[in-house]
Amino acid sequence: MIYFDNSATTQVAPEVLQTYNTVSQKIWGNPSSLHNFGEEAWNLLEQARQQIANLFHVNPGEIIFTSGGSEGDNWVVKGTAMAKQRFGKHIITTSVEHAAVRNPTEQLKELGFDVTYLPVDKEGRINPADLKAAIRPDTILVSIMAVNNEIGTIQPIKEVGEILKDYPNIHFHVDAVQAIGKGIDDAVFSDRVDFATFSGHKFHAPRGTGFVYVKAGRKLAPLVAGGGQERGLRSGTENTPGDVAMARAIRLVKEGEADAVKREQAIKERIYDHIKQFDHVKIFSGRDQGFAPHILCFAIVGVRGETIVHAFEDQGIYISTTSACSSKKHAEAGTLAAMKVPENEATSAVRISLGDQNTLEEAEQFNKTFDKLYAGFKKIIE
Repeated sequence: MIYFDNSATTQVAPEVLQTYNTVSQKIWGNPSSLHNFGEEAWNLLEQARQQIANLFHVNPGEIIFTSGGSEGDNWVVKGTAMAKQRFGKHIITTSVEHAAVRNPTEQLKELGFDVTYLPVDKEGRINPADLKAAIRPDTILVSIMAVNNEIGTIQPIKEVGEILKDYPNIHFHVDAVQAIGKGIDDAVFSDRVDFATFSGHKFHAPRGTGFVYVKAGRKLAPLVAGGGQERGLRSGTENTPGDVAMARAIRLVKEGEADAVKREQAIKERIYDHIKQFDHVKIFSGRDQGFAPHILCFAIVGVRGETIVHAFEDQGIYISTTSACSSKKHAEAGTLAAMKVPENEATSAVRISLGDQNTLEEAEQFNKTFDKLYAGFKKIIE
């Protein structure tokens, strides 16, 4: 089996699973309990928070544990709206955001908020000048993803941050779910970023884990009210084994990041250079540094994306139709639509997403399988 769908989810690392099981079995007290068993759990949870903070050079109090990317994105978008609506009701985001950002902004429109969706160019990237032009006196939030989950575009987070330095009262949120372990932490954690969202299952941690970086001094209304856990920002008994395991997963990813980025880029380029030779292939991802090293989106124009996915699956190779969150809805990819890609190309789009366990040998096997499948598809197309 070759697994090329790591942007959808990753396999829990054995060491991470061992940590999860150990904590679940031996330190299962409630971190909020006053007795020693609760204190032990609390200490372990705070150690995990400190470890994550150290890796990203932030303060431990700025790391808030959540259940994952969708909760984190919803919290920052809606929490900002709740906390700052008396100052304004204008939000700026992009036309290529994940549904976990776009759908909350659409919900807020029903409550009287105004949302500006920035356009993108043919590579799926915004123009910072468009952002600057969109800022209004009542703008309270700018939310821009670091790495596009469908085609891998890296957005100009640093440039946006420079613009927003002149607007210190506007919250700046970065959806960094696809960015961990991809060599771009310096952009995600630039000085002007106020919030960044992360999801554990994208980097070999258990599902149902995640965290949000919340810059000290920034106000964010909680979505989950209750017992006051996580500094009162995210109530609910903490997922101690999951959060501790997630901290270990991040450590492991960061330790091997440099080598993994080089290997993923090499695999991507090997496949890119091979498939670009075929007449009916359209590639939407770039192979340069403006794109993440692990995502390659392409189409065999004339063949539906789900047909391509299942054809590769029959050969033991697992890819996806753009975002896994929308792949079963048979919808045209949101990012490609925003890029004004023709519908016949967009509905043929599929995504390869690599992980640190993939190899060049797997790329060669993919290319051989591609040749065989393409030959069959070409007969149908022509």
